[in-house]
Amino acid sequence: MNKFFTLLTISFLSFSGILNADGHKPDIVDTAVAAGSFNTLVKAVTAAELVETLKGKGPFTVFAPTDDAFSALDSNLLESLLKPENKGKLAGILTFHVLSGKVMSSDISGTIEATTVNGQKLIVKESYGKVFVNDAQVVTADIEADNGVIHVINKVLLPE
Repeated sequence: MNKFFTLLTISFLSFSGILNADGHKPDIVDTAVAAGSFNTLVKAVTAAELVETLKGKGPFTVFAPTDDAFSALDSNLLESLLKPENKGKLAGILTFHVLSGKVMSSDISGTIEATTVNGQKLIVKESYGKVFVNDAQVVTADIEADNGVIHVINKVLLPE
């Protein structure tokens, strides 16, 4: 009976997106795909050939802009960035949203300077119970994945 219950629980959690087929949480990419609100981000990560990297061991902290955040960008800029000849520039922008290591919202108090995967720095600060990354607000924090954590932000961060 216990074996049946365990199998049933794993099947349910896998179906609901909490666990994948091997009994682990989905990775960052699969979590973003399952959420349904990161279609543009997933398209950009694919165009920049960063899927395998973000499916890697990690851990990573990803500040993930929603589709609405991407829609606030100039449409010509986004269209241009998604072209194959701009893969490097797109990768630089996307890796500006990623930290090496797992940083939970509870790890942030005051203001910290964090170095992104692309080598540039972000300012992460907690103010009046809200967390900001540069000028983007974290609207949903601490979405855990097998290889890190996602914090949903309301703006695309552009490196200098």
